[in-house]
Amino acid sequence: MSRYLRRRLLLAVPVLFGVSTLVFLFVHLIPGDPVEVMLGEQALAADKVALRKALGLDQPVHLQYLGFLKGVLTGNLGRSLFTGEAVAETLLRHLGPTSLLATAALLIALGLALPLGILAALRQGSPLDRLAMLLALTGVAIPNFVLGPLLILVFSIGLGWTPVSGADTPTHLVLPALTLGAAMAGLLSRMVRSSLLETLGEDYLRTARAKGLSERVVILRHALRTGLIPVVTVVGLQAGSLLSGALITESIFAWPGLGRLTIQAINARDYPLVQGAVLLIALGYVAVNLATDLLYARVDPRIRLR
Repeated sequence: MSRYLRRRLLLAVPVLFGVSTLVFLFVHLIPGDPVEVMLGEQALAADKVALRKALGLDQPVHLQYLGFLKGVLTGNLGRSLFTGEAVAETLLRHLGPTSLLATAALLIALGLALPLGILAALRQGSPLDRLAMLLALTGVAIPNFVLGPLLILVFSIGLGWTPVSGADTPTHLVLPALTLGAAMAGLLSRMVRSSLLETLGEDYLRTARAKGLSERVVILRHALRTGLIPVVTVVGLQAGSLLSGALITESIFAWPGLGRLTIQAINARDYPLVQGAVLLIALGYVAVNLATDLLYARVDPRIRLR
């Protein structure tokens, strides 16, 4: 296990290096000049030159890139062009709200998907099965930028049950977490259903029933555990995508997380902040995928990581 973990951590290095390079190049290809955004188009040319020099934007792109890589290797992601605050401190302050939102969305998705998928598989072809899959398809089909405003109209403006935006109280978390978790729940419920249907006809389940085990134990302890491998894979991929999917949801609900911060940094042409935010999201993807692989061995004892 430790050997496998070391190998995966080493493989993550070129991935993060590639992400860092692509992010740097893409950010500098974004139309617009951060100096003009900060000073305005009517500012004096001398003021623009002085600010560009102070920010280091007067240097050639390759020198800026080398400076960026050196900062990444030393843990120094630079300072925001607008606030002057260290990028690492800004990211850490916004990482907590995004992690909370992603965790809540994942719990909602699993809480909806597992019961729906299991019931649909056990009642294959029944009205309950068709209703569960209809709900799953609806959750997948409605994008976040549509579902979020709809939930606001119904539960915030119409019923007055939840706040419209912000992150001051636990009730502020409900709608953005539901918005993020709905699509994931739809996808996972279909995966749980298909995985269980493939497992329910296996010989070892008939043997378990012949030994006198209750149907509940057969389904939950044997069938579901075996069928969880593809579900765990999808959960890992979707959990990583929650970080990037939060870009739209956090903007809709004014949630003070990484997603909203990234959008604001892109609009402001804040190069160091955009680069740091995307790099942190990529690191989250790598960490989630590694955790998913390690979880395989816990779910299925037949899997050995070497």
